[in-house]
Parts: sequence; structure tokens; C-alpha cells
Amino acid sequence: MTYLVGEPLDFAADSLAGFVSAHSDLVQAVHGGVVRADASPQGEVAVVVGGGSGHYPAFSGWVGQGMAHGSVCGNIFASPSDSQVVSVARAADNGGGVLLLFGNYAGDCLQFGKGADVLNAEGIDTRVETITDDVASRPVEKWTERRGIAGDFFVVKIAGAAAAAGRDLDAVVGATRRANAATRTLGIAFDAPTLPGAPEPLFTVPEGHYELGLGIHGEPGLSSHPLNGVDEIARTLVDGVLAERPEGVRRIGVLVNGLGCTKYEEMFVLYGRVARLLEAAGLEIVAPIVDEQVTSLDMAGVSLSVIFLDDELEELLLAPALAPAFTRGAVEHAGPRREVAAETGAELASGSPESAAQGARIAEVVELMARTAVEDSDFLGKLDSIAGDGDHGQGMVLGSRAAARAASTAVAAGAGAATVMRQAGLAWAEGAGGTSGALWGRALEAVGAALSDETASDAATVIAAVAAGAESVPANGGAEPGDKTMVDATTPFAASLRAAGDDLPGAFSDAATAATAGAEATADLVARKGRATTHGDASLGHPDPGAVSFARHMTRIAEHLAGKA
Repeated sequence: MTYLVGEPLDFAADSLAGFVSAHSDLVQAVHGGVVRADASPQGEVAVVVGGGSGHYPAFSGWVGQGMAHGSVCGNIFASPSDSQVVSVARAADNGGGVLLLFGNYAGDCLQFGKGADVLNAEGIDTRVETITDDVASRPVEKWTERRGIAGDFFVVKIAGAAAAAGRDLDAVVGATRRANAATRTLGIAFDAPTLPGAPEPLFTVPEGHYELGLGIHGEPGLSSHPLNGVDEIARTLVDGVLAERPEGVRRIGVLVNGLGCTKYEEMFVLYGRVARLLEAAGLEIVAPIVDEQVTSLDMAGVSLSVIFLDDELEELLLAPALAPAFTRGAVEHAGPRREVAAETGAELASGSPESAAQGARIAEVVELMARTAVEDSDFLGKLDSIAGDGDHGQGMVLGSRAAARAASTAVAAGAGAATVMRQAGLAWAEGAGGTSGALWGRALEAVGAALSDETASDAATVIAAVAAGAESVPANGGAEPGDKTMVDATTPFAASLRAAGDDLPGAFSDAATAATAGAEATADLVARKGRATTHGDASLGHPDPGAVSFARHMTRIAEHLAGKA
């Protein structure tokens, strides 16, 4: 478990602040993450990495010369928001374009993709590349759909070296793609991580066994095996990463990576066996790394990553670098400190008295959602840990609390109903991050877009606005009914609202009942979207946490409107 914790929900922010203080010569804080402290050459491509916190040194520990120019830092095991992506990328940009680089997870793809759209619209040439090195997560014919785990290190190192060499954005992207295609990782876990402040780990590993094919977000492994000693583990990991060895490759980079609790002496024991097996396979190891590079809080486990090298990839892998968590060769500080402009919040316009009064009532509902999220947090976290990463309850709390604060601030400024709801949506996405945070945030924004700051909306307009918000979930997330996601609750909810009249409490009550039925029915489904897809039938018999949380929130709102809450 994690012992040095203040407020558990502030753990990621507290950790990042301490990291910046400890490495102020190399990094500086910006909204949403960190960028290099030193200025980079004008025209150099900016490599911006990122993802959820809880994986240090990934990703902030890789910010420095010869590696990344910036890191976007989400909450524990949750992707950052698109606004955080935009903020860090703006601060890191040197005029040569931006490469956004991250592991292939739904929330990261959604949030970084939206951020790229904003940056490109601003005239900053921005590309998006995902890392897909985890051989356990998809078969070889679907390798582009795999997760990104410890092999992230090799891909980021090569991308950063290509940028430092002065290559243009197309060439940096090309080197990054080749590095990703050449990287393979397989990992095992002996024990699960525990979220900061939580009383128990996210899953359990049977005594005398290990889990093979783990994720780095607290997901269980894909299969359980007897723990028969380090020699068997070394053979399993080597066989796994060499199964897709390209024809004619003779030189490889190797990373034996600790996942947080398995320390260096044990990793050296494993590396000795791994090295002998790789050499027996006719491979020459180039500059091996035995270290923690991509952790999962306090998970006990290790992973083995290899990158199959050609002359160009080897040159980039061996190029100098200076970052808080990795140094290679001799690198001097680049020069003056990077100037980063502080971001300022938007000024809120006042609404009409009627709309402002309706905005105040909306803020009460958002505050109710925040209380509901706190009450449901532990339950949702346990449900999510069955085949996911166990952070759904935490994400709902972070998002709804941020939304409630933003709504209250907007009400205090005299904002109308549309602005109150839009501000709540923006804050939810920012506060929670992840797929769920993005979908909830955009849903609230969609509701706000259908309301008005000039007049108070009537019941029929409110019903239609809420239906539009629910309908935005599949439109933004790409899931369909039957995929075992939040959509299985939002779709019947929206359909019920569309068929309702202008009785707001009655319409909400019927729609909440439909959402609850849809959520309960997901227990009979096998996940086709999200992190649970990797675990096959593991979630069968258990409802989807996203669908359940949506239904529970809508039920509480229905009770509130009926005067029962």
C-alpha cells in the first residue's frame, strides 16, 4: 500500500509538485504537466508524451534533452484532459510542430486526439502516434491495437533523439513509427497495486502464482501460472517477446523493468538469465537497461521489453539524453530557461435573471452528483477492478467535484443556465480525465449548448437538452449498445426522454428506470470496448461500472426532481 499520502485524491498533484521541486534544473510546471526547464532550439520538433500518473518515471521523468519536451500528467491511471494536452503542447512548442506520443488506451486516444484537433486549428502542426508494444493484449495480426506498456521508453527515447538531431516533423514521426513497430513487451505480476488511500489492492494473485500479461493500470493479468522459479519466468518472457522476431535481426535493445515493488537485486537476477537466453538465440544486446522506467504504483512484478534494431534505430537509441530518470552520454544544459506564459481563465458573462436562477438550480443538481459520486466511490472502484483498473469511482469523484466547484463559481458570477452547465462540463473533463471524464464532460457541454443564457428554458427544452447530452456519449466515445459500456445505459435513457412529454420529474423518473435496466443487463455481456476487452470473459456476470454510475446518478437526480432527495 501507499503510506506517504495526504488527501488521496490529491496524490497525483502532490507527487508532481514534489517532482518539479526536486528537479527544477530540468523541468518546470505548466498547467497540466511539465516541460523542459531549458529552452530548446527554435524550429525543433517538440515531443510531448503523457498519460495517467502512477507510472513514474513514465512520463514526466523522461522530460529533458534528447527525450521529451513535455509531459501531460493525468490523475492516477487516468488519461489527462484535452485542455491539459493543449496547455503542455503550447508550452513545449518550438515552432517545428508537435508530436503527441502515448500508450494506446481509449481515454488517451480520445483526449490527445481532441487536443491535437485544437492545436492544429491554432496553426501548430500536430501529429498523434500511439505506442502498442504489449504482445499479450492482442494477437500479432492486430498489433496496432495493442496496449502501450514499458516499451514506451524505447519509443520515446528514439523520438526524442530524432527531434534533437534536427529532423523535421515527418522524419520524427517516421522514426517513431519504426521504433514502435520494432518494440515488444511482456510482463508479469506477483501482487497488485493499491490506489493511494485505498485499504486493499486492486486484485489478488493466488499464493505461489503469478499473473502473465499484466497491464500497467492495475488491471489483472490475462492468465495465472504457478511460480516455479526465475528460470521459468525468464524463459516465458523471452519466448514471448521473441515470438515475433523479424527475419535477419541480430542486435537488440533490452529493458528489464520493475513495476514498483520488485527491486534491483531481483531484476539483476532475472536479467542474467534473460541475457543468456537472448545470446543463445543469436542476439547481441546493445546497452541493456535494468531499471524502473514504467511502474504501476506499488505493483510487485517485472516486464521485459526488447527493440529489434537496425543501424538508424541503434544510433538514436544510443544518442545522448539528460532527463530526471534517464541519462546517457554527456549532455550540457541547453541555455536560457524556457519562458512559459501563464494561462488565464475565461471571463464569465452574466445571464438574464431568469436564466441565472435556473443556473443556480442546475448547480444544485451538479452538487448532488458530486455527493452521489463520493457515496458510490468504493463500490464503483471494486466493480471496475474486476476487469479494469479500479479507478472509476475515484474518477467520478474528481470529475463531479470539479464540476460542482465550476458551477458554483459560475453562479456566483451571475452566469446563465447554459454557461453554468458548459463550465461544469469543461471542469468535469479537466478534473477527471480518462474516457469517462471526457464523455461526462462533453455530455454536460451538450446539455448546456441546448440551453440559454437569455431566458429560462421550459421543461420540454430541458428534457430535450438532457437527451442530447446522453446521445453525445456514443457519438464521442464510439461505442454502441451491447459493447458493455456507459452507452448501454445512456441509449435507453435518451430514448425514454425523447418519448416523454413536458413533465420533467416524470420524464426523468422513467428515463432513470430505463437506464438502470440497461446497466443491469450489461452483466450478461462480454466487453467489446474499453480496458475490460483485454480480459475476455472476466467481466461476465458483473455490470459495467460506467453504465452503473450513470444510472445511479440519473436515479438520484430523478429523486431530487420529485422532491425525494
